[in-house]
Parts: sequence; structure tokens; C-alpha cells
Amino acid sequence: MMFRSSVLRLVIVLGLTVSLAACKEEAPETAVEARPVRTVTVAKQSSGETVSLAGTVESKVQADIAFRISGRVSDRLVSVGDAVDAGQLLARLDATDEENGLRAAEASLAAAEAQLSEARATYDRQRHLYDRGFVSRAGYERAEAALTTASAQADAARAQYGIATRRLNDTALYADAPGVVTATGAEVGEVIAPGRMIVQIARDGGLDAVFDVPAALIETSPADPEITVALSQSPTVNARGRIREVSPRADAVTGTFRVRVGLINPPAELRLGSTVTGQAMFGEVTGIHIPASALTRSDGSPAVWVVDPATMTVSLRPVEVANFLPASVAISAGLEPGDILVTAGVQALRPGQVVRLPGNGA
Repeated sequence: MMFRSSVLRLVIVLGLTVSLAACKEEAPETAVEARPVRTVTVAKQSSGETVSLAGTVESKVQADIAFRISGRVSDRLVSVGDAVDAGQLLARLDATDEENGLRAAEASLAAAEAQLSEARATYDRQRHLYDRGFVSRAGYERAEAALTTASAQADAARAQYGIATRRLNDTALYADAPGVVTATGAEVGEVIAPGRMIVQIARDGGLDAVFDVPAALIETSPADPEITVALSQSPTVNARGRIREVSPRADAVTGTFRVRVGLINPPAELRLGSTVTGQAMFGEVTGIHIPASALTRSDGSPAVWVVDPATMTVSLRPVEVANFLPASVAISAGLEPGDILVTAGVQALRPGQVVRLPGNGA
């Protein structure tokens, strides 16, 4: 009796085991789950070394306005920051001496012209008498010489009058072009020498960004780099520029060269004296650049995972690296624009694996 029970239990256990095995064989295989990845589409882009320097905004033409004569400053009618127009009076000198000099020149000219008039009348009379034979030739020649002397003296008096007039006019200083006053060099009451800067004017007509550039950058700079000049406090305020002038002589203290960059259509926020940052690309080349995270290795050589958009599977493709940059890799061969590369999770992929791009569903 006990033997039959044991056999019965064994038969039941074997039957259940066979049934479970059959169920497992008949169950459908689970579908392969697509691995989510991040990708980037290959495109050609420019690269090179970006050079940044700090500078300031200045006028293209900045003139020092000065008196041509010495004297005491009696008035200065403008200050730093004032806008001036062409012909506007900027400053005056005490004109007392020049006014007295002009009056003396007027008196001398009047006397010389009177003497000339008398000498001309005497000469005309002597010539008329000489032609009729009533005066000797010596008398005629004396009258002619006196006329020549009086004419020369009148010319000299006219020249002195012109000088005196100009000196009086030079006691007033006028702006020769519209602009903005950027500096003043003398105060009221000062006695100044000829040529001393009284007012400095940044003339209207264009702005320059001025930089002090090390000699090494001058030597390696492209022939005509395009420069982006941005306001230091607000980089979104920017303008393009081209090098307009390079100083032929280095600064004796810093060893740098003064470079002036002409700004093209600068915004109003780029004012005179603004601190700016200039950026230029050195060694610029156009090629294929990929994120450094997309690079892996295959048989000891650089490679990348490329996504087939038709099947959404990945394959490993060898590439040739031209240069390693701080955040990217320059590729010289192996990729074409439009290729889709995996940039995240490259170490967990295998050839033929199905992937899923973000936003494409589970």
C-alpha cells in the first residue's frame, strides 16, 4: 500500500514537470528592448584658436585743439562730455595786447598809404614835366625811387596789419568739426604756450576698438581676421570689426603694439570709453567636429557608433582624428555630413543593437 502511494506521487510530479517544460517552450520570446541614447548629426563647422583681448572704444579721429599764440585763458566754454558743432566757440584768450597791436598796425598802414599817395602824385607830376622838358632826368628818377620806397612801405604795413588781424582772430578757439569733448587741458586764468592742448575732441564719423596686442599674436595673426567686439559688461551688445591700423612701434614698457579695429555699424551702447572684449579666430579651418564623448575605440583605433536611421541599429565605424580640442574632436576621415552619432552610453552598445532616440517613445 505504501509502495503504491509513493509511485503515484512520483508520477504526478513527473507530469507537472513535463507540463511546465512544455509551457515554457510554447511561451513567445520577449521582444528586444531598444536602448535609449543621445545622438548628434554630423555637420561641417569652423574651428581654430579663439583669442580674446580687452580694449576700449575711441573715436577714429581724435584731435587736440590748441591756440596758435600764447596768452592768458579768459574763457573756456565747454567741458568733458559736451557735444560740439563745427565752428562752435570753445575758448578765448585775453585779447587786450592783440587789439592794441591791431590798432597800431591800422595806424601804420594809414600812414604808409598816405605816403604812397603823396609819392605817386609827385611821381606823376615829375613825369609830366620831364616829358615836356621842364625837369631833369635826375629829378624824375628821384621821384620814381620815392614812389618805389613808399609802395614797399605800404606793402609792409598791409602785411603787419594782416598779422595783427590774424593774431586777434587767434584769441578765439573754434571747433573745426562736430564731435564730443573727451578732455580739457587748461583752466581759465592759466597762461598757455602756443600749441598746448585746450580741448580734445573725438570727431563724429566712426568708432575704433583699441587693443594692446602682444608681439606673438601680431606675428601669428591672419592677414585680415574678422573680429567680434562686445561690451564687457553686456556681451550681447557687439559689433563686427576689421583691423584698421597697427602701430609700427612697440610700447617701450609693455612691449605690446597698439591695434585699432574699425567697428562696423556699432550699436549705440558702444560709447566712447566703453571697456570691450575683442575676439578673433586664429588658424581657422572648416571640417567635421564631434563631441569628445562620442569617441570610443575599436581594435585599439578611434571609432564611433553610427545610427542607421532606417533600422535604428548601431554599427561601429573607425575614424581618423585630426586634432583633439578642449571639448570636441576634429575628424579628418571616416564621417560624412548627415551621419548620426551616439554621444552618450557608447560603452554599453554592441553592433546591431537597436536604439531609441529621446522623444521617440519606449
